Amino acid sequence: MALKIGKTLTLNGYENIVEIGPGTGVLTKYILSNGINLIAMDLDTESITYLNTHFAIEHAEKINNTASFKVVEADFLKFDLTSLFNGAPFAITGNFPYNISSQIVFKAIEYRHLIPEFTGMFQKEVAKRICEKEGSKTYGILSVITQAYFDAEYLFTVDPEVFNPPPKVDSGILRLIRKQNYTLPCDEKLFKSVVKQAFNQRRKTLRNSLKSFEIPLEQAANDLLQKRPEQLAVTDFIKLTQIIQVSE
Repeated sequence: MALKIGKTLTLNGYENIVEIGPGTGVLTKYILSNGINLIAMDLDTESITYLNTHFAIEHAEKINNTASFKVVEADFLKFDLTSLFNGAPFAITGNFPYNISSQIVFKAIEYRHLIPEFTGMFQKEVAKRICEKEGSKTYGILSVITQAYFDAEYLFTVDPEVFNPPPKVDSGILRLIRKQNYTLPCDEKLFKSVVKQAFNQRRKTLRNSLKSFEIPLEQAANDLLQKRPEQLAVTDFIKLTQIIQVSE
């Protein structure tokens, strides 16, 4: 299964990879390949020690055939990603800690100018939610904000039995490919506020849930505002943000 996950990156348009949470290198050994620069980033001191010693010895040949391999002890969520690879683009992959997986996605979105591709393992329901389209009950804030900047694809499910010990939930692998135009034609901070406010009251129509934005009367009858948030595509949320932006 680690081999299958390791092959999820397309390697198109970049030569650098950051693996988050490599642990003992189960996935790392399959990511290593000729011509690729790999940084394995972990917060766990024991993992860092293992990768720098036992892993480095056991996989010396692969490491020697790799453009570069570096182990970094750091918290990805607090790390300045612009300092990696001298500002060159890089992909992200890994078997992510489930409790911070959504935060990892939001961090990738923040640094999307550097990140053309993102693959990894999440709790299945989170991976599905990220990739979900409008019309679904699980379509929400994470779906809309991620898909505003990346094309999201759910790749496959990983059964608990693959792990030892097995977790109580299924896992899911996804791929995010950065959109060619990854800046929005609206105020991006306002866009996120609109999306969050809409889904925080998802049972209401947008006309009611977005009252705090003081949409002018001539716009209040807009068809989009008569719908509930799960009915709107990402492009609809952008249009809605443009309407609110003009009125402010």
